[in-house]
Amino acid sequence: MQGLSDGYFVAPYTVGNYLATAKLPPIADGNADVANALTSVQKGVEKLLSIKGKRTVDSFHKALGKIVWDDCGMSRNAEGLTMAISKIRQLRDEFWTNLNVPGSGDDMNQSLEKAGRVADFFELAELMCIDARDRNESCGGHFREEYQTPEGEAQRDDERYSYVAAWGYKGYGNYPELSKEPLEFDYVHPSQRSYK
Repeated sequence: MQGLSDGYFVAPYTVGNYLATAKLPPIADGNADVANALTSVQKGVEKLLSIKGKRTVDSFHKALGKIVWDDCGMSRNAEGLTMAISKIRQLRDEFWTNLNVPGSGDDMNQSLEKAGRVADFFELAELMCIDARDRNESCGGHFREEYQTPEGEAQRDDERYSYVAAWGYKGYGNYPELSKEPLEFDYVHPSQRSYK
């Protein structure tokens, strides 16, 4: 599953190292982008702490993980992916109304940190399901049950899906925008994979 969202898990480690060793120009005091980022983060922290619901961050994390595991795993189908998107949206709505984060934002608060991560996971999980449903083929190790050869092998569709995809975030509750960059193969060409 990590292969579906590798950047989310790798970026915090690689970007941190880059920032620690890069020679970057200083940012001027009063920079508008920095001020906006700080305000946005503070509002997010205040929102998470103000919910005062009944469910823990861990309970939401586990419920979300089960949805993704069951319906967007290595074997998936359009019906399950559509159901998963609906379930993720419902669970996300409950998260923002029934989450309980103990403590405050004044000191180290691991529950608050995890709540921020889980809030991001909702967006990532929904996007993974949207992308998997959008791709009407079996690709690599990700098997769409509707797209298989008569022998039960993964059936590719290189005519329609030979591109690099990037989804643009359009804000909470809005459908993301798909951008495509065609792949060109000069030496090694895609072929049907067999796991036999």
